[in-house]
Amino acid sequence: MADAERIYNQILATRPDHFDARHLLGVAFLQRGNHSEALRQIDLALRKNANNAPALNNRGVALQELKRPEEALASFDRALALRPDYVEAHCNRANTLKELKRFVQALASYDRALALRPDYAEAHSNRGATLHEQKRFEESLSSCDRALMLRPNYPEAHCNRANALHGLKRFEEALSAYDRAIALRPDYVEAHSNRGSTLYELYRFDEALASYDRALTLRPDFAEAHSNRGNSLQELRRFDEALQNYDRAIALRPDFAAAHSNRGSALRELNRYAEALACFDRALALQPGFADAHFNAALCRMLNGDLRPGWDEYEWRWETDQLKGEKRNFAQPQWTGSNEIEGKTILLHAEQGLGDTIQFCRYVRQVAERAERVILEVQKPLQELLGTLPGATQVISRGDPLPDFDMHCPLLSLPLAFATQLETIPAVTPYLVVVETKRNVWDHRLGKREKPRVGLVWAGDPRKRLPNANRIDRQRSIEFDRLAPLFEVTECEFYSLQKGDHAVAQLQRSPLRDRVIDWSKDFHDFSDTAALIDNLDLVIAVDTSVAHLAGALGKPLWLLNRYNTCWRWLLDRTDSPWYPTARLFRQDETREWDQVIARVALALQDHVRG
Repeated sequence: MADAERIYNQILATRPDHFDARHLLGVAFLQRGNHSEALRQIDLALRKNANNAPALNNRGVALQELKRPEEALASFDRALALRPDYVEAHCNRANTLKELKRFVQALASYDRALALRPDYAEAHSNRGATLHEQKRFEESLSSCDRALMLRPNYPEAHCNRANALHGLKRFEEALSAYDRAIALRPDYVEAHSNRGSTLYELYRFDEALASYDRALTLRPDFAEAHSNRGNSLQELRRFDEALQNYDRAIALRPDFAAAHSNRGSALRELNRYAEALACFDRALALQPGFADAHFNAALCRMLNGDLRPGWDEYEWRWETDQLKGEKRNFAQPQWTGSNEIEGKTILLHAEQGLGDTIQFCRYVRQVAERAERVILEVQKPLQELLGTLPGATQVISRGDPLPDFDMHCPLLSLPLAFATQLETIPAVTPYLVVVETKRNVWDHRLGKREKPRVGLVWAGDPRKRLPNANRIDRQRSIEFDRLAPLFEVTECEFYSLQKGDHAVAQLQRSPLRDRVIDWSKDFHDFSDTAALIDNLDLVIAVDTSVAHLAGALGKPLWLLNRYNTCWRWLLDRTDSPWYPTARLFRQDETREWDQVIARVALALQDHVRG
């Protein structure tokens, strides 16, 4: 390269207007990464010959590297006006359109390049990357596979293929594809960073950190890697370190909306709610349609008891990646509280978890006071129990044929429809009653009460498809053996209300298993669970659907509450406006369960002996 530049400069010393020498000197600077000088030299060449298509194409590449995409696009268009069959210019034009997020036009340019040269591996690979941006992951994968058929050792195509596999949630395959890209190109920064994101999805957070660290060693100013590294640190509960990464990402890119939102999430975990809201608001100022920031702001506001604006922002849940696939798209309009439902049939449908359904089905009675008929669609395990709910004309299971209806409303949109505030929460319990046939079965099975009976739930369901669900489950669930202090209260009989193979196995292998009566294998649905709870004196539970069930049945509930509590339990309260019979025992800033369980054990001792 140095020799070539020396020769070009020798020519230009005697012939300053030598087009080829000036143009190729610009290309040499382009290849060296000196894009400003490349542009200057190519522009000087174009003064001699303004209609040279290769020079205009290379000028566009230099402008693209200088982050001047609109000018680059104009340069490629000039080249193509001169040479409509210029394959490289079509592909470069497509790359620029992709950068401008004009994906439909970009695909058209890639397709034109491929029509001219079907074996153009770069165009296939970049076309795959563009399809990925449109979330057309299967098509993206197909384009990348075509590129790799043509050029098996093409690292960018392996990385783009991995991105498509990640989008398809085929994370192990994605990891292998990133590893192949990195083997071919060890300094491939994007592959290292994206590999970290795939390890994050596989819950291999320490390994994800290592991948981000490698990316940041190669490119210390890589804002996305800093932000994603912060996400892994959050999962490892290293929130202060996560904040440092977000701050670095924002210093590098002040307009990085995702980093502002992620920073807000870390601050919320640290119970710094005012600062968290400021971060979400900043993210939304930068990107008004940022669904995750709206959703997180909603949770933050509701946690602080600011329910009215919280419900409004909570509607953004349907635009988050985790829940957009769950949205029901009916032809009938959604009831919002302002449109009239008198004389109408309304479908109320469950969403998210079983506990959410139990908590918000309380609104059915109020809806029934306005509508002519209320059809309630719920998860199958709740159908029999919620068949007892006052106000529901018909209770069906999700997946059953839907009767005719005029309007619909998701259950968690009902608080917005009724403009619910703390003081207007419909909190009369019980609003669920036990199915009579199940009551008889379980009354007979338990027989005469000889000691106070206490139900236990120590773990949640890690499979819930909600934002941050798995992180939340790790924080709310407890190993069974840590409940040992409760069993020192010998005056009580303890009953397991726990479902889930992993959690039940903890009980079965515990030396304390004889202190707990476990009939959970006989729970066919929630009507059985409710009938057993009806025979208990107290339920002690982590934040799960069974806790909501106990509250809805009006049974005394002691909730073992994590430090970064769910919005519905609010802040600094030992009671709940949703469930009058609930008492909350919350972790302190150590986030340890032992001190919570010790307090509960003392309270239980006082309860049975006092």
